[in-house]
Amino acid sequence: MNKRLRSPEAFKKQLWHHLQTAGAVIITLVMLFPLYWMIITSLKTDAEIITTIPTFWPKNPNFQSYVFAWTHMDFPRLTFNTFYVTLWQMFIQLTSGILAAYGFARGNFPGKNALFLLVLSAMMIPAQVVFIPIYVLIAKLGWVDTMAGIVLPGVVSANMVFLLRNNFKSVDQSYLDAGKMDGLGILGTIWHVLIPMCKASVITTALVSFINGWNNYFWPKILSKSDSTRLMAVGIAKMKNMWEEMSTEGFYNSIMAGVVISIIPVVLIFAFNQKYMLKGYSKNAMK
Repeated sequence: MNKRLRSPEAFKKQLWHHLQTAGAVIITLVMLFPLYWMIITSLKTDAEIITTIPTFWPKNPNFQSYVFAWTHMDFPRLTFNTFYVTLWQMFIQLTSGILAAYGFARGNFPGKNALFLLVLSAMMIPAQVVFIPIYVLIAKLGWVDTMAGIVLPGVVSANMVFLLRNNFKSVDQSYLDAGKMDGLGILGTIWHVLIPMCKASVITTALVSFINGWNNYFWPKILSKSDSTRLMAVGIAKMKNMWEEMSTEGFYNSIMAGVVISIIPVVLIFAFNQKYMLKGYSKNAMK
């Protein structure tokens, strides 16, 4: 007996499902290919890199490029500096962002909406537009080529204020009233009520702040003048300049090895906290 034919609607639904799956696979491969190429290039020899016919896997994987990058670029110092600046920026951004978000979400003061519009407008202004007056300010403070000077321009994030404000505003007022009845003040309400109820969004904004700080290149490039204050992204750029000055055959593999080393903390953070990031972004998307 012949099987019952599928209805046109079921066939279209299955076809659409297969097309979505194929599209997702293609997009994933396109996005992962640069990462794959970076890793295999770091394992290739100079001769394999400069060949006219590219190879998609190293014939003799070589880890000497990682040794060269780690020793010649002083990665321990770059890693310490980057962690120091990134963690301080993340902590201050999170503190100021939570307090500002509470004020815009639950505060009642004149001009609240107008001030929030100013915060939103700050999200549309690139750092390259305002870097001159900020640099002049930091120079007058005597903080050029200091960790404090690198941290200062990133201590406030308009994007963090916007995201946390939307989440704090979605919390039902009854929970805040219950906290007040238990004797909680403003800081107690934020710490014991709002942050636990918006945990995914708070963690997401903190992780995004860390990733942005870790990958930051513009301000550290302008403000750091010596190796003692140089961060990871600037150190990778210095490695590229060093290769150009030496005018030898390679060092592309060492550059790629340095980039692989630099992204390991970010990859680990995302791998262990992706559930919070996905949950936090999905909650913001539904608001």
